[in-house]
Amino acid sequence: EGNEPGDSTKITYCELLHKVCQFANVLRSQGVKKGDRVSIYLPMILELVVAMLACARIGALHSVVFAGFSADSLCERILDCGCSLLIT
Repeated sequence: EGNEPGDSTKITYCELLHKVCQFANVLRSQGVKKGDRVSIYLPMILELVVAMLACARIGALHSVVFAGFSADSLCERILDCGCSLLIT
């Protein structure tokens, strides 16, 4: 369920697994490997879950910064964790 009361999506485990594997391959193609740090700057949507699970699948550490944060707050978090990739 999203932030709005009527905003929801249904997905099967098989569909989720397919999306996670697909995005994990995208991360690998961008050079992300086990132990790398990735920042995720997204609202509460399905793609946020997919990105977190894809990072976990390849062994990358992820830091979620919700879309309500300012650009300065995002910048501080990126610098603090030393991330190699930002997903928006």
